[in-house]
Amino acid sequence: MGWRTEEFGESHEGIVGAVLAEGSEPKPVYLDVGSGSGGHSTSEWWAYDGRMNRPKAAAYRAACACGWRGPSYPIDWDQAEDDRLDDLDTSGTYNDWSQHIHTVEHQTVPLPAELTETIEHLEEKLTTLAEQAPVAALKAVAVLERLTDYVGREAARAAEADELSWESIGKALGLSADKARSRLTRYLLRH
Repeated sequence: MGWRTEEFGESHEGIVGAVLAEGSEPKPVYLDVGSGSGGHSTSEWWAYDGRMNRPKAAAYRAACACGWRGPSYPIDWDQAEDDRLDDLDTSGTYNDWSQHIHTVEHQTVPLPAELTETIEHLEEKLTTLAEQAPVAALKAVAVLERLTDYVGREAARAAEADELSWESIGKALGLSADKARSRLTRYLLRH
């Protein structure tokens, strides 16, 4: 079970990851879900209990898709019932990841305060309109979609003309370079 924010999505998806005794991270393990070929792979801490030829974790920590890692918390296997990790309190890792996300947010390009207020006001008005006049709200959403498509395309063209690196665009948006490229390309391809 991973953590995500709506704003950063897969670029900063977090999990509780395993740490081996020598300090490295184990490779993902494949779980047989009994549905034939394939299966599911995971890098989450709970899969590294030493069973079924899997490595046994010595510690766990928050891990983010961007490569960031939090501090390690040791696993006391003497306290783990039947070598199971079900009751292990991993809440500290979520707090570590949340702090990382807070740092990422502060590294993104800030929106002007007036625009932030306008967006918040618009969200409030549209939410009320959706409750009171849902069809009118749908019409307003269609207008906003056309507006965001147009502005997104113009902004993507300007960013492209500025010859900004994908890394700098990604950092400004809180995304990986690949996700930033994908977002700009999506705007550029809209008609």
